[in-house]
Amino acid sequence: MINSELHSFLEEKYDKYNRLDFIESDPISIPHQYSRKEDIEIAGFLAATIAWGQRVTIISNANKLMKLMGNNPYDFVMSEKTKDLKRFDGFVHRTFNSVDAVFFMKSLQNIYKKHGGLEKAFSNPDCKEAISNFRTLFFSIDYPHRTGKHVSNPSENSSAKRLCMYLRWMVRKDKRGVDFGIWNSDLLPSHLMCPLDVHSGNVARKLGLLTRTQNDWKAVEELTTKLRKFDAKDPVKYDFALFGLGVFEKF
Repeated sequence: MINSELHSFLEEKYDKYNRLDFIESDPISIPHQYSRKEDIEIAGFLAATIAWGQRVTIISNANKLMKLMGNNPYDFVMSEKTKDLKRFDGFVHRTFNSVDAVFFMKSLQNIYKKHGGLEKAFSNPDCKEAISNFRTLFFSIDYPHRTGKHVSNPSENSSAKRLCMYLRWMVRKDKRGVDFGIWNSDLLPSHLMCPLDVHSGNVARKLGLLTRTQNDWKAVEELTTKLRKFDAKDPVKYDFALFGLGVFEKF
């Protein structure tokens, strides 16, 4: 496709999938259960963290996490004590288990009580640095070695797909009601990087938006640079198009 045709095609698919009925079958449905800012950002972070595998299973297990937190994520994080954390015994989503869940609660409490919360923890106009700095802060307290793999590091060339998706949820201003856009820090929608996984990567290559064969941070940069040519202020809106084409249309 020539650029104008590709732009029109992406806009069409973005318009098709960035709608309220997208929410129900997507992990973003978890934070949509809440109205308080802190509940939304904590629920979103946890849902995004386990967002790999079958979407039905992701949503089911994310809802289990919310239930284990009394369906009050922020209150639970701020008040959790050692005895409360035993409730996570037996929780598992693929390789994320109760050990990881317990540490996540402790680290989130540290971030909210000592570092101003998740929004401030990601506040940086460079998305790569925002994620890398957050990861450093997240593991600034003693942590189980096994848990380190559950927070990606773009400084080590990881695509950090789930964190890029989470930042899209929190930062992107959108009147359609899917993404929240509740953060107003140094990280703006124009700074966001497109979430990249097997589905979106394959679609991007078929459309000529991506030449790199690996789904890593260099590929994220290449793809997002191309998408910024179509919309410099909101490049990651096309995540809806790439995802929809890959998952729903088997493009």
